Amino acid sequence: MPDYTAQRVNMVESQVRTSDVPDPRIQNAMLEVPRERFVPAAKRDSAYAEAAVEVVHGRHLLEPRTLAKLIRLAEVGEGDTVLDVGCTSGYSCAVLARLAKKVYGLESDAELVRVASEMLPAVGVTNAEVVQGGLREGHRAAAPYDVIVIEGAVEEVPDGLLAQLAEGGRLVAMVQKGPQIRAYRYVRHDGHIGSRGDFDGAAPLLAAFRKPVGFVL
Repeated sequence: MPDYTAQRVNMVESQVRTSDVPDPRIQNAMLEVPRERFVPAAKRDSAYAEAAVEVVHGRHLLEPRTLAKLIRLAEVGEGDTVLDVGCTSGYSCAVLARLAKKVYGLESDAELVRVASEMLPAVGVTNAEVVQGGLREGHRAAAPYDVIVIEGAVEEVPDGLLAQLAEGGRLVAMVQKGPQIRAYRYVRHDGHIGSRGDFDGAAPLLAAFRKPVGFVL
């Protein structure tokens, strides 16, 4: 039987700690959450690999390194309310819940909502809930948020999602521009949104965040 605890320690030591994520809060959160329980049984041997893991067709858990660096970029505080967009089976929610006051996981897939809603309490999470809705639209009912994390690459970040940030709120996402994918941090300050790029990485593209293709004569 695989020793998932040892794999989890190795993941944090080799993929997280050495990748400019020195924050012990993030490291400890990822040590505590059993990532293998959030992937299909047939893929558990790949749960801790240095790659994204497909949970259902076209939907993935982010590579551990990428998730850790995005959370570091978001500077999640223990008093923050977080919106986790595209939370799939709930792994990212479980990690974020150990860092924040409250987490809302947003999923468009009804089966993933069910799976995530069952898994979070099963791993001891009591401060997160999963809601169903369009990923681009966010979850206005609980806005504004101190942090919004998008769990996949996007070609654009919709203004409607940025509008759900509180003053001083941060949105982090892997933005794809041509062949390059780079992490960006968006911050609301005095009612305006500023952004900056941070690190290059890899993440599967979320179909909901493709740029609309206009008709050209």
